[in-house]
Amino acid sequence: MKKSYVPFALLILVCVATLFFSEVPGTIITEGISSGDTAWMLMATAMVLLMTPGLAYFYGGMIDSKNIIATMLQSFISMGVISVVWVVMGFSLAFGESIGGFIGNPTTFLFFNGVLDGKPWSLAPTIPLALFAFFQLKFAIITPALISGTFSERIKFESYILFICLFSIFIYAPLAHMTWHPDGLLFQMGVLDFAGGTVVHMSAGLAALAASIYLKGDKATDAHSPANIPFVLLGTGLLWFGWFGFNGGSAVGSGPLAVGAFAATNTASAAAGLAWVLFDVVKGKKPSALAFCIGAVVGLVAITPACGFVTIPHSIFIGVVAAIISNVVVDFKNKSSLHDTLDVFPCHGVGGMVGMIMTGIFANVALNAANTTGNGLFFGEITLFLAHIKALVIVCVFAFGGSYALLWITDKISPMKVSQEAVKHGQDLSQHGEKL
Repeated sequence: MKKSYVPFALLILVCVATLFFSEVPGTIITEGISSGDTAWMLMATAMVLLMTPGLAYFYGGMIDSKNIIATMLQSFISMGVISVVWVVMGFSLAFGESIGGFIGNPTTFLFFNGVLDGKPWSLAPTIPLALFAFFQLKFAIITPALISGTFSERIKFESYILFICLFSIFIYAPLAHMTWHPDGLLFQMGVLDFAGGTVVHMSAGLAALAASIYLKGDKATDAHSPANIPFVLLGTGLLWFGWFGFNGGSAVGSGPLAVGAFAATNTASAAAGLAWVLFDVVKGKKPSALAFCIGAVVGLVAITPACGFVTIPHSIFIGVVAAIISNVVVDFKNKSSLHDTLDVFPCHGVGGMVGMIMTGIFANVALNAANTTGNGLFFGEITLFLAHIKALVIVCVFAFGGSYALLWITDKISPMKVSQEAVKHGQDLSQHGEKL
């Protein structure tokens, strides 16, 4: 069978399988469901999905003009691919019955059976299980899309699709299970990740680092001017807006916890955007729109694991520190041989690591009853901080090593690198037959 037929054949196979594996749901549970919480979570879920088109504009504006469509499509196609993977088995792998604290049983919610009529998730008891499942889907969608920033201009479209499928199943789902399932390995260690600093940003950033090393390539292709700064500004605005659902929605309710996460999110992003611009000025650069946008996103990344556990003033500190550290790492990357086209590792990987460490420093049990591990290092306790340092090592080894292995497997099945001729003419035309 020709390779071009394989993806279509697999989709048809999934389509046919639904006829045999789908079950008619029983009585839909309504007892204990809060209409207010449900309304907020429906809105938050939609807001998080909006982040992926926002990311498409954010990345698309930064890239060379002959690769804008291809770059943006890598984000959009994730909405299609991961949505199907999630319904078939992704949700089961992330939130199904635990297998050793590492991954969920793929048969627990296979083809979403037992989701519409299932009991609410134990940590989200006031919203329907199906709503929780689709809220989590939006996180699963944007995570591989984040990685696409390091692939821009140099990976074949079919190889990208294969990789994000493998990444979703073998990297994202286990990390989500370990971190957010009550029986998960990291959850049992007492690790706190309110909205995905570990699961989303560190995993994407470390996969980007693995891709930078695996794909290598000509550093000269990094030297390009952003094609459309207004696209970057628009993307930043959509991301910032959607992030209120990303972080505020992770309270899985419409109470004070969601408000605190919302406020910390805005404050950290604002502080980080300012810090990035001002730090650039100190280094002799002009204050640019691009600098503020990148800094604001780094602040959003860093506050993600911490927003439900730290005070609003501490979010300023987190945003500023994350922006400065990521800025320094970007400079280091530019002087190295790493080819990370849109700085995914310095911004998302490093930003997520900073956020994870800062959570271990500034978390306080008074802000969130779900924090049973203890206060952070800033308040004189060390248990939580040490748990986060240990988890940092575990996640780095797993996400980087696993992603590198998946890149190798993908490359053997479907060679990843585009030809030099395709690079010359751009992927919009060579991969998709389209142009601006």
